[in-house]
Amino acid sequence: MSTSGEPLLKVRGLNAGFDAGPVLFGIDLDVAPAELIALVGANGAGKSTFLGVVSGLVRATSGTIALGGEDVTNERPEVLVRKGMAHVPQGRRLFGTISVEKNLLLGAYLRRDREVRDDVARVLDYFPALKNKRAREAGTLSGGEQQMLAIARGMMARPKLLMIDELSLGLAPNVVDRLIDVVQQINRDGTALILVEQDVLVALDVASRAYVLENGRVALSGAAAEVRDDRGVRKAYLGL
Repeated sequence: MSTSGEPLLKVRGLNAGFDAGPVLFGIDLDVAPAELIALVGANGAGKSTFLGVVSGLVRATSGTIALGGEDVTNERPEVLVRKGMAHVPQGRRLFGTISVEKNLLLGAYLRRDREVRDDVARVLDYFPALKNKRAREAGTLSGGEQQMLAIARGMMARPKLLMIDELSLGLAPNVVDRLIDVVQQINRDGTALILVEQDVLVALDVASRAYVLENGRVALSGAAAEVRDDRGVRKAYLGL
């Protein structure tokens, strides 16, 4: 789903890196309210670093990031969560020795409203497989269930923008299909998403627009269907 007007997320001229050297070079990227964007590229292209910069985990060396029209460049992660951003990192990073329910409540740790407990039930409506496992330790779940929990934990912050890093990593195709269905439903319910995904076909099939990163730069962007049909993309990522 896409809407016109002011972008929810507006990134301009973004540069970032680590001690080993620069990683991102002049990234421009927009996400409209309630839009689903695919960010694809090979290993080492800078996808995870981009999400880290946007979510405040990695500092930008130059450029700007605006959320809802407000400059949030290099804000602290907790400030960005309060402003409506949630990041589901690669590897899930759950608290394995505490329960599913407590992991979910930690996703709402900055909220002070009285609807947090109600939101546990609301969020679990997206993931029926977790409903009877609320008391289970997160580390005992299957890989697919852990990814479900990681996304559900992100949704507990009631984000306007949810960023998911490598949704399909290490998961069976049927599990990925279920997760993609949920991601689409979350999007239809009004949450904007950035889906970072090595499985290019999976990402391009569900996104409205896409950005292809190569060596830290945007090599191609546009409607997801047009990116999928691009001859260079098909050769580099789809083997066609």
